[in-house]
This record gives sequence, structure tokens and C-alpha cells, in this order.
Amino acid sequence: MRISEWLDKKQAEGIDVSQVVLPGDLAYDDVPDETIFFKEINPCRIFCTENHPFSTVERFDDWYYARGQDKAAGIHSSAMHWWLFTKDRDLAVETARSHIE
Repeated sequence: MRISEWLDKKQAEGIDVSQVVLPGDLAYDDVPDETIFFKEINPCRIFCTENHPFSTVERFDDWYYARGQDKAAGIHSSAMHWWLFTKDRDLAVETARSHIE
């Protein structure tokens, strides 16, 4: 099952899917159709393996998955992760940008 099919099913059940947590098998098995937006704040450069604030928007059929780690969390923090599922592309990109800028 694809992420988009699972979200459609949950939405049909009357569940608000905007903040739903994906089952582990879906979260790692499905590949997005495209990445719409990606930005990372990484002053450490290429060899740093620590966490860095980022925002991304990926499209799965007609669903957009915006997620990331808020810029306010700071460099090398594991706090302030966020995500949003929506069918509104503009909302997904605007949300991703607001968390990283």
C-alpha cells in the first residue's frame, strides 16, 4: 500500500490526517513521486553527522508531506521535529519555509 492510499483510507474513516503518524513500514518503504522543496541549515559542511535543521516537501500522488526540524531547535539538536500531510501544495511549501527561515 502506498502512503497516499493509506491517507485516503484514513481520511475516509473521518480521521484528521494532517498530523497522523505513519506506520513504520509505510514511512520507509514508499518513495515520493517528487521532492518539491528542500532546505538544510548545515554550517558544519559535508563531514558532520549530527542533526541539522531542515525542511522538505515531498509529493505522494495527490498528497504533500511537509516535514523537518525547526530552525529554532538549533544546530545538533534532536528536538522540535514537525510534519504535515495536506493536499494543498502551497500550504505545504509555505509551512516548510516558515519552519526553516
